[in-house]
Formats: sequence, structure tokens, C-alpha cells
Amino acid sequence: MAKKSIEARQRKREAMVAKFAEKRTALKAAGDYQALDALPRNASPVRLKNRCQLTGRPKGYMRYFGLSRVMFREMALNGKIPGITKASW
Repeated sequence: MAKKSIEARQRKREAMVAKFAEKRTALKAAGDYQALDALPRNASPVRLKNRCQLTGRPKGYMRYFGLSRVMFREMALNGKIPGITKASW
């Protein structure tokens, strides 16, 4: 589990990226890089980190499922992810 403060910071960044998305694209299209520099740092989508939706774990993230490898394995073994079965040959 990630700390609640880290998860809150991530949610705050996501909200700020969404808020300034249109303005960023317009400024980029216009080539106004000074105005882009004046935007808040957390408005940049590069500052977002992929995290597990259940635990907030930043490492071992599987983008297709939105989960960390640990939670993916646990849920797959419990049959909570449709179409995923443990390989045996």
C-alpha cells in the first residue's frame, strides 16, 4: 500500500493535468513556450506516475489491467479477472 499522502498527491496532479489540458495543447500549437513555462509544473502530463488502482504501488504496473503485478496475480488466481488462467503445459 502506498501512503495516503502519495495517492492524494497523484490525484491532485491528475486533476491539474485535466484542468490545463486544453490550454496546454493550444499554447503548444501556437508555439508560445513562455506561456507554457508559466503554467504550473503539475499541469504537465509527464509528471504523472502509473500506479495500481487498488494499492497505489508504483512498480510492477501492468498498463492493460491498471494493476500491479502483485494484485494482478492475486486476482487472477482467485478468478476475478475474466479470461485469465494460470498457464500449465
